[in-house]
Parts: sequence; C-alpha cells; structure tokens
Amino acid sequence: MNQQFQQEVATYFNKRNNYDQEGDFHPKLAARLIQHSQISQGQKILDMATGTGLVAIEAAKIVGEKGWVVGVDISPGMLSLAEKKILDAGLTNIELQQADALKIELPEKTFDWVFCCASLPYLENIPQALQHWQTFLKPGGRMGLCVFGETAFIAGIILRQVAQKYGVFLLSWNETTGTEEKCYQLLNNVGFQQVKVITEQFGGYISLAQAKKIWDNSLINPLCRPLQQISASELKQLQGEFFTELEELVTELGIWNDITTFFVFAD
Repeated sequence: MNQQFQQEVATYFNKRNNYDQEGDFHPKLAARLIQHSQISQGQKILDMATGTGLVAIEAAKIVGEKGWVVGVDISPGMLSLAEKKILDAGLTNIELQQADALKIELPEKTFDWVFCCASLPYLENIPQALQHWQTFLKPGGRMGLCVFGETAFIAGIILRQVAQKYGVFLLSWNETTGTEEKCYQLLNNVGFQQVKVITEQFGGYISLAQAKKIWDNSLINPLCRPLQQISASELKQLQGEFFTELEELVTELGIWNDITTFFVFAD
C-alpha cells in the first residue's frame, strides 16, 4: 500500500472516535455477515480492517474459549476503541494487531475464516489483498466479505458526477464489487472455486441535510483526494452544484438512498 495513502487512511479513522455512535448501520452489517457465515465453536477467525471490533467481537462470542479471533487494523484509534469494548464484554479470546492489511505477516494455513466488512475500498489493491489473506486460510477455510453495489449511496454517486464536470475523477468506492457478477469474478480470479453471493437492501429515505453531510466528510476522506486538486473557488462552485443536484432528488419521503449490499462467501 502506498505509504502516504496508508497514513491518510489511518489518520482519517483515528479521528472518528465516535464511530460506534454514528448509527446502527455498521453494527447491522457486522451482525448479518456473522449470521450468514454460520461460524462455529472452536474456530479461528481473522478479521481484517476490524475497526472497532464489530465483527471480531460477534465472532468471539460464538467461537468461545476454545476458539480464537485476531482483529487487524491500520488505525490505532480504532483499535483503542475496540480494546475497550473487548474489555467491557469480558472477552479473552481476541487479539488485536495494528498492521497494513497488504503486508501483515501471520502463520499460513491457520484460520477457518477471514472476514472483511465494508472496508475493501480503503485497500489500494483489492485482488492483492485477497490473495494475501487467502494464504492464512486452512485447507477448506472460507472468506466472508461485506461489499456494496454500484447503485449504493446516492450522495456519493451525485458527487462523482458533479466532480467530473470540473475535471475531478473520483473512483467509485464500489467499482470492484459493484455487481454480483463482479463479486464472483473477483473471488474466482484470486483462486477461490466456490463463491456464494447473498444480496440484501439496507437502504432507506434520508433527509436533504443527511445527504449534504457527505460533503464535509469527502473533504477529509482519503478516497476523495482528487478534490484537493482544484482551486478554492472551483471547490465552492462544485459544492453548490452538488447541493443543487441533491435538492432535485427530494420527495415527500426524503431522498431514496440505495444501499444494495452483497455478502460474499468463498472457499
């Protein structure tokens, strides 16, 4: 991973010290990923980009004392929050490691499961990451991912469209996994033979104010770095057009925010 981008990602998440108070969206995703996976007692679990430990903690409760969970994240801030939650839950079967997901060294053929929930866009080379993680799986081990469709998160889609008018090209966060077919292709290409995709909709109507909030986040999100390439006046103009486009989407119920979600399992 590019060293500068790696640092930007760590800094971005270090500042999100209220991550678990941002709503129930991420906890819901983690819970569903674990529910679909049907992990069992005694298994060894690796949770990549564990964040505040949402997946790791759910997994640890299931695998029990005879099982083991390793949570890996690049952000010390996120891991600090995870550690507190683990202590509060009285769990002793979780180990946390601060590391780059593309470079971490762990014993090969050790884990029954490798999970990554809603974090793949923050990896600069997703296929390389998956290939690396695959080496940690036991024979017959499985990988479980939570990713999003190309129609997900309307504000992000509108921002990319408006930014392009200013010569700013923001990559789709969900480009690599935007359809079920892309999910199958991604996992097949890195060597997994059996792939299953479960599609669910987590979307709903949001207010105009909620949709506009993505602007402030985009200015600090490392995935939106190209916005920093234009002048302050152009950025202000871009913001105005972005807000106008969002306003045109408002209905009596608000703005429909699609969150097509894919739970991908492979072995």
